[in-house]
Amino acid sequence: MPLVIATSVIRGSHQGDSHGGAFLLDFDAQTARQVLDWNTLDIDWSGRGWDRGLRGVAMGEDEVLIAASDELFVFDPEFRRIASYRCPYLRHCHEISRQGDMLFLTSTGFDCLLGFDLKRRIFRWGLALTETGDRIRARVFDPTGTDGPAQGNTFHLNSIAVTDQGLFFSGLHTPGLLRYAEHCLSLHASLPQGSHNARPFRDGVLFNDTPADVVRFVSPSRQRTFDVPRYPEDRLTHGALDDSRIARQAFGRGLCPVSEGVVAAGSSPATVSLHDIDANRTTAVVTLSMDVRTAIHGLAIWTFDRP
Repeated sequence: MPLVIATSVIRGSHQGDSHGGAFLLDFDAQTARQVLDWNTLDIDWSGRGWDRGLRGVAMGEDEVLIAASDELFVFDPEFRRIASYRCPYLRHCHEISRQGDMLFLTSTGFDCLLGFDLKRRIFRWGLALTETGDRIRARVFDPTGTDGPAQGNTFHLNSIAVTDQGLFFSGLHTPGLLRYAEHCLSLHASLPQGSHNARPFRDGVLFNDTPADVVRFVSPSRQRTFDVPRYPEDRLTHGALDDSRIARQAFGRGLCPVSEGVVAAGSSPATVSLHDIDANRTTAVVTLSMDVRTAIHGLAIWTFDRP
C-alpha cells in the first residue's frame, strides 16, 4: 500500500496544549510517524477557528501543500517549510484539492471557494456562494480585488474535489454535492445532512456520513457502508469534556481514495481506516492517539519516495 499523509486537529484545545500536526501512515507496517507539529510552526494563536491544527492536505509536483485555518503552507518532501500564503477571503479553511497548476480551497468563513495559482504563487480565482430563496447562486470574483464576499457561514463548506468533470464541493448546509463546470452550478448528488468529504468516486459518490458514524459509497450499481471505529470508553483520554460538539469519538472526517477499490477514512480519536469497496470490508486500522479530542482532518496519498 502507498503511504498516506494525515493531518489532525485538537478540537476545543486551549493555548499551551498540543494542536495537532501531520503524520505519515504506513499500513503495511501498521505504523505512523509524526512529520509536522503545529506547535513548532510559528503559527499565531489568534484567528484559527474552533478546531486548531492542520487541515486540508494535497501533493504538489515537488512539494507538500497543507492548509491551516486561514493560511496555506508549502513544505518540501522533507517537511522543511518553504513558504506560506494568505488571502483576505480565506477563513476557516476545511479542505483543499489540486488539479494541475491550481490548488482549490474551501473558505468556510466567507462562503466561497478560492483558487491558488501554484506557478504564479497568488490567489487568483474565487467563487462566492449566496442563497436566494431555495436557490444557490455562484459568482466568480477576483480575490486580489475588493469585490469579494462578506464574511458568512451559511453553507459551512467542508468538501472539495476537482476532476476533469468540474469542481465538486459541499457543506453541512448545502442540498448535496454541488458541481461547478462551464460557468454553471448544478446538484450532482444528494447527501445526508451533516456529511463531510463528499466526492465523486467510480460511478457514484463517496462521503463521510458523520452523524451516522459511517463511511458511505453510493452508486447505481452498489451501496457500501463502513462503520467508523469505536473504542471502549475507559480507553479514551480527555473524556471529561461534557460538550459533544467539542469532542466525541467516531466523528468521521477525512477521506481519500488509495486505489481503484480502496479508500482511507479518518475519525476521532485520531484513527485512519482502510475500506475495500469491492470486498465490502475494513482491511486495516491505524490509531495515532486515544485522546478523544484529536480528530483526523485531511488525508492524501504520499506521492514522493518513502522517507
